[in-house]
Formats: sequence, C-alpha cells, structure tokens
Amino acid sequence: MVITILEGRVEQARGADLRRAFDAGRTHLPEGLVESYLIQSRSDAEVWRIISVWASGEALAQMRRTEPIPGGVLMFRAAGADPTLVVFDVAGRLLGEGSDFPAD
Repeated sequence: MVITILEGRVEQARGADLRRAFDAGRTHLPEGLVESYLIQSRSDAEVWRIISVWASGEALAQMRRTEPIPGGVLMFRAAGADPTLVVFDVAGRLLGEGSDFPAD
C-alpha cells in the first residue's frame, strides 16, 4: 500500500469550496484508490490535507499516467490553493477494535 498526502493552505472563506470539490470527487474515483480523507487542522484552520490510501505503488503510478492533473490537486485548486504532495510506502498497519478495514 501507498499513502499520498496533499497539503494546502485554504483561506477560511474557501473551506466550503474544498469540501464541495472533495464531495464531487466521489463520482470519479480512480482505480486502485482504497480510501481518501479530507482533514482540517485543529490548530490552524487554513491547513487542509487530503490523505489517500492506494492499493499499490503501481495503482498510484497508473493514475498519474492517465490523469494529466490528479483529482486531489484539482480539488485544492477549486478552493484557490496549490497543494504540495508527499508519498509514503506503508510499512505497517494497526487496526482498532470495530474497524471496518479487513485484516491483512
């Protein structure tokens, strides 16, 4: 699994724009995307992240080959922000009781 984190500063007045763009993204989910979260910092309300879990590095690479501008970037741009991207390989995973994730 691979996790991508897009982070951007979104003016407070534009937070609803980002939420709408994220919700609209449900209609076009790329193959290999396992799940995605839109999160907002509690300590700085202008800091937002889209955290996405991908089935594999190849799934992420395939999306990047087929989409000229990734959907998450377009979501931030709809709110007037240009995000930065960090990619992580998943090295381990813990699941809490009641999690709806399947065990590995």
